[in-house]
Formats: sequence, structure tokens, C-alpha cells
Amino acid sequence: MEITAGLALAAAAAWASGINVYAVILVLGILGSTGYMTLPTDLEILAHPLIIAAAGLMYCVEFFADKTPGVDTAWDAIHTFIRVPAGAVLAAAALGEMEPAIQIAAFIVGGGLAAASHATKAGTRVMLNTSPEPVTNWTASVTEDVVVVGSLWAALNHPAVFLVMLVAVLGLTIWFLPRLWRALAQLFGAIKTFFSPATEAEPTPPTPVPPEIKTLGHEPKVEQPGT
Repeated sequence: MEITAGLALAAAAAWASGINVYAVILVLGILGSTGYMTLPTDLEILAHPLIIAAAGLMYCVEFFADKTPGVDTAWDAIHTFIRVPAGAVLAAAALGEMEPAIQIAAFIVGGGLAAASHATKAGTRVMLNTSPEPVTNWTASVTEDVVVVGSLWAALNHPAVFLVMLVAVLGLTIWFLPRLWRALAQLFGAIKTFFSPATEAEPTPPTPVPPEIKTLGHEPKVEQPGT
């Protein structure tokens, strides 16, 4: 059960980091500092008040940036270089008391989990931004925060159930991502076509006139004898 719990925590921290890494650090830090859970040795640093304060500050910034159309996509683009490495590090740290080979494997798999959830979130947000109203962005953002907290709660309280659910989610992600990226390619293609300058139509060359038509009605006159 301890191994299952450790795997569930590592997977949940990595996968949820791809959605909102600051929420993951904040939740784990608060749970560790309040004594609700005993953090793994390599994650105990998250319970430090300074780290909790920093994660809380950045979560507040993301809370508003994530709900503003257009800004959320720019925020996701920047956080490609933050969420994925953070997910890998958190996954490895969650299994820090195990063999180094297991830690490295957790680092690799954790990065993959974070990349999958991040790609799904970022791509979905681009599609949502095609709608001018902000309601869908707010709904998506709040839903993502609930999913992050719910994933950590499930991993801590029902690790086996969480791992089964995560496998199902990953299967759905594998099915969904190619379709999402095709839709994004079509969207960007339409945008490129819309903003590209219109090409002027080349003038149609004149149709050549056959020689027999050119001489028609212009035959030389032949004078009759005696005239």
C-alpha cells in the first residue's frame, strides 16, 4: 500500500502540475505544514512558509491570467518551460526514498504526464479563445482548479482508484490530442489565409485568332479582263 500511495502521489503531482503547478505546490505545502499529511522527505521543503507564500502569490496571478481570453494562451506558452520540468521534479521527489533508478524513471514519466496534461489544457484554451465571450474561459479555469485539488485528494485518500482513473484519462488524452491538434492546424490555417494579402489575378492572355479567320473578308480583288 505504501508503494501504491507513493506512486499515486507522484503521478498526481506530475499530472496536475501540467494544469496548474502553483496550485499543486500550494496544496501540498499547506497539507504538510498543517500536519494533515506527512510529505515525503524530498517534498518536506514545500511546507516552508516562504515557499507556501510564493506559490500562493503565483497562484493568485495565474487565477486572473488564466481567465482572460488571449492572456491565458500566452501564459500557457510561457509555462511550457515551467510546468513540465516542475512535474518531473515533483514526481521524482515524491519517490525520493526509493532507489535512484526508480527516481529517474519517475522523473521521466512525470515529465511525460505533465506534458500531456499541459498540451491538452493549452490546446483546448486556444480553441476556447475563438469565442469572444469570457464565460467559457472562466468555466474552464475553475474546472481545472477543481480537477487539480480533486486529483491530489484522490491520490492521498484512494491511491489505487486514482491510478485506475489516471490510466483511463491518459487513454482519453491519447485519443483526443491528435484531433485537437488537427483542429488547431485548421484554425491557424484559416487565420493565416485571412491575414495574407490577396493575390491579384493574372491577366488572361488573348486567345490567338486562326489565320483563316484573320484573312476572312480581306481577300485580294482580282480584276476582270476588259474592265
